[in-house]
Amino acid sequence: MRIQRDIYLNRLILRKHNGLIKVITGVRRCGKTYLLFELFYQHLRDSGVDDAHIIRLSLDDIANREYREPLRLYHYVKEQIKDEKMYYVLLDEVQFVAEFEDVLNGFLHLPNVDTYVSGSNAKFLSKDVITEFRGRGDEVRIYPLTFREFMQAFDGTREEAWDEYVQHGGMPALPGMHTPEEKRNYLKNLFTETYLKDIIERNHIRNEEELAELLDLIASQIGSPVNPKKISDTFKSVKNVSVHPDTIKNYLDYLSDAFLIEKVKRYDVKGKKYIGTPMKYYFTDVGLRNARLNFRQIEQTHLMENIIYNELRVRGYDVDAGVVEINSQDASGKNIKPQLEVDFVCNQMPARIYIQSVLSMPDREKRMQEQRPFGYISDSFQKVIIAKDVIGTWYSDEGVLMLNLFDFLLNPNSLRR
Repeated sequence: MRIQRDIYLNRLILRKHNGLIKVITGVRRCGKTYLLFELFYQHLRDSGVDDAHIIRLSLDDIANREYREPLRLYHYVKEQIKDEKMYYVLLDEVQFVAEFEDVLNGFLHLPNVDTYVSGSNAKFLSKDVITEFRGRGDEVRIYPLTFREFMQAFDGTREEAWDEYVQHGGMPALPGMHTPEEKRNYLKNLFTETYLKDIIERNHIRNEEELAELLDLIASQIGSPVNPKKISDTFKSVKNVSVHPDTIKNYLDYLSDAFLIEKVKRYDVKGKKYIGTPMKYYFTDVGLRNARLNFRQIEQTHLMENIIYNELRVRGYDVDAGVVEINSQDASGKNIKPQLEVDFVCNQMPARIYIQSVLSMPDREKRMQEQRPFGYISDSFQKVIIAKDVIGTWYSDEGVLMLNLFDFLLNPNSLRR
């Protein structure tokens, strides 16, 4: 089945003819080639562009091996330009070209060439790849299938789809697989044979066991504050292994650079400032996270939070973890400043939204508990509780929007009120 990925297609369309190299990034196997060679190509054809003005090359194809040589690729593209009309250059697996950055920057000097590229090796996957284009790259980041995209290929109810999605996630190859065993083997092999190998190769990691242990720890604590110093102490006390906190931090950065996890800063809402460590981390895909733990810890509360985070990022929000400090007293009358948490502080200028993720909200007491941090936030930005079991969409007496999980995930405009 053809899955429409309109949010990314529209982002490419909006960037047409902007004078920059459009660079499609994202974790391996998340659909970059499909977006470029299927969806965007079809858009060009539907827009009246003929094939003579679309130059497509899959550089991992042995048939195109000669074009991996930089000057050969550059001259090949120039030779295809026969008139002054716009030509669209679509290059997949561009990392097969030595010094591809220079070649792509060279295309910018051709006035009627609009260039789009994707790639998937350790070098190209790095978030630093945009800097290689000297300010002339325009990144379009894509994620595995959202729940709404996943539903396009799922034959069943949304509740059944949720059970499947929370287990195996949204890697685009999964809808074509039929058994849980097939899906789980695919995800586990993808994690170990593709992602880990890329990270180890790119960063010259010698002690692979330390990285594996850290991954297990992060996977089992998604959405929880992570402090490199405490992790280092844990390695020492539990494993009797000395790993410097800076090494832990570097490993976390490597995993983030490969788009496998995302780092979320903690933000002091009242103080309007960022807090240093600890950070929070979420997986780009919950199926990959589950595969890392051999599908042993399927805790819907944390997985739902991770899925909501990914959905917010897909929609273009910058997301922080909120901290609200309040003035209070303990039983002895001593002044204390406990901290309340807001799961997500979402920014998309000029708007901001505060969101709590709640698996179950059975009664008023639970609702008041989840709303409590909002009461200490003085601004007038929207405040939302997303709950799996809330019925309908409504506002509490305190002005907090109650939003059903499925209504949120299936309606891309659900937060625009």
